[in-house]
Parts: sequence; structure tokens; C-alpha cells
Amino acid sequence: MALDAQTLEAQTSQCIGMREGIDLILATKQYAKEDRAKSWFHTISTGLLLLAAFAGGYYPWNMLLRILFSIIAGLLLVRMFIIYHDYLHHTILKDSWIAKVIFTLFGLYALNPPSIWKRSHDYHHNHNSKLFSSSIGSFPIVTKEKFLSLTSQERITYLFIRHPLTIAAGYIFAFAWGMCILSLIRNPSKHWDSALALLFHYGIGITALVTFGWQTFLIVFLVPSVISSGLGSYLFYAQHNFPSVTFANQDGWTYIGAALQSSSYMRMNPLMQWFTANIGFHHIHHTNARIPFYRLKDVYDEMPEFQQAKPTSLNLMEIWRCLRLKVWDPELNRMISYREIYS
Repeated sequence: MALDAQTLEAQTSQCIGMREGIDLILATKQYAKEDRAKSWFHTISTGLLLLAAFAGGYYPWNMLLRILFSIIAGLLLVRMFIIYHDYLHHTILKDSWIAKVIFTLFGLYALNPPSIWKRSHDYHHNHNSKLFSSSIGSFPIVTKEKFLSLTSQERITYLFIRHPLTIAAGYIFAFAWGMCILSLIRNPSKHWDSALALLFHYGIGITALVTFGWQTFLIVFLVPSVISSGLGSYLFYAQHNFPSVTFANQDGWTYIGAALQSSSYMRMNPLMQWFTANIGFHHIHHTNARIPFYRLKDVYDEMPEFQQAKPTSLNLMEIWRCLRLKVWDPELNRMISYREIYS
């Protein structure tokens, strides 16, 4: 059975007197204001720290230190990507040609060319948790009934995309293949910057390999990219694939219901919250994407409506609970595991 709009709306308000629906969205507008100096501070400081981490990975000192800098570089790539993500939402540094140059180059390096990322991500925001279009800009989700009606090859493809190893290998499957190669194959004229991203990213990698050797190639180029892509892929997965998530068909869907019932609040320690630029407050981001990442925690602290969020975390048990989910069961009104499909 499909959830209707009234049920979804009722679930977004956990106690009497709290704002809901359009009133809640309007209440967030006061936070959707950029502090230009702060935007530049976070962009420049993160960029400089990233360059310093690359330098630390390159410097020929103790190998353990080089590996540590490599891991830090991977985490900083995640932070820089989320800042880039805010820029493409027109949330920060809008109309700045300097920011456009910085973030265009970063998007190409991170295998996230602006054209395909913005198109697919904007669609995801406008259609988050709709069963009929969940595969666009997100991980595919089908109902139990739909899954059982698929051919064997279709089931294998569906499960492969959602497999933990596929998500961990986001560098290959989500970014190099999904964001760049596939978009280029499907529409080369619209997504020509996907070819540019592949040339730019791997051109830097080959240059590092030829000029500085295989150790520097691995430590400074490949490992940070693998770490950032794997973590980024999992964050995006878990933000909309967690045990208490709710999905709806087209008739039962509402924007605020999708934001609060289908987008998680990922609890993190302060350090990981910084490295992920507050993206854990994902339910707030989906309520109003124009709120800068550095104001999301303010919204959470000051608006009790968002403190009723559906939580998850980077705890290993929570990660496993998210990764084992495979299809939506409308009768149970929850995501179920592979074993439960056939039970």
C-alpha cells in the first residue's frame, strides 16, 4: 500500500505546536543567507589545507606520515566537494567568476563535471524518495513486487549497484563510470565536460606517475581519490537508505515529507562533522538547499522541528544496517533485506 500525502505530513510533526509543511520551509528562510566572507574563508582555507596535505604526502619523510597525510587529503576532498556542492546549488559565492574557475577545476579533478552533477542532483532534490524515479541522481530503489518481476539480469544489475563493495569502490563505479563515462556515452554534446574531467583527472595522475614515481602516484593521487569517492558514495547512499526511511508513489509524495521522512540526520563527532561540512544535517539541506553548509547546525540547534529527525551514524553497526537494505516493501512500510524478499 502507498503512503498518502496526509500520512506523510502528519509524520513530519512530532508534537503539537510545531511548524510543518510550507510553514516550516518558510521558517528556514532566515538562515538561507550567505555570509560572503565566511564562504570565502571556508573555500580558501579548505583548499590550502588540501594542498598542504598533498605536499605532506609527497614529502619524502617517514612512510607512515605520508600515508597519514594521504588519508587527511582524502577527507579534505570530501569537505571541498560538499562546498562545491553548495556552490552548484547557488547557495554560496554566486556570480563570482573566481569561484567559478576554482570550482569548475575542482569538479573536473573530482570527476564531478558541473553539467551532469547539477542536472542529476537538482532532479534528486525535486524528486527525492519518489519510487517511480528514484534511480535518477541517486541509488535505484524498487518495491519488493517490482524486484520479483525483474529478469535475472535486471536483478543482478540492481543488486550490483547497491552492493557494499560497489559503493566502497565509488571512485570507479559512481564517479569515473557513472558521472563521467556513462553521461558522455548517453549525451556527448550536453556533457562534453565529462570527457574534459576524465582527461584532466587522469592527466594529473599520469603526470604524477611519470614525474614523481609510483609511490607518489599512489599516496598523493590515487589513495585520496579512492577514500573521498568511497566515503562520498556511502554518505550519499546512507542519506536516503536507512532503516526508518520512507518512500512514496507519485500521489503520496510531498516535498517536506520527503525531506524529513526520507533524508537522514547522520550523527557524527565534531571532527567528522567538519570534514563532511555538516552534510549530516541532510534533512535540513533537503528542506531548504539555499542554507549554507556552515549554518545547518544553527538550524538544527534553534528549530526543534528538525531535532525529531530520523538518525543514523558512521558506527559500524549502523553502516551494516544501512547496507543490508535492498528493496522497499509497501506492506511492511519499510526497506527490507535480501533474505526478507523471499521470506
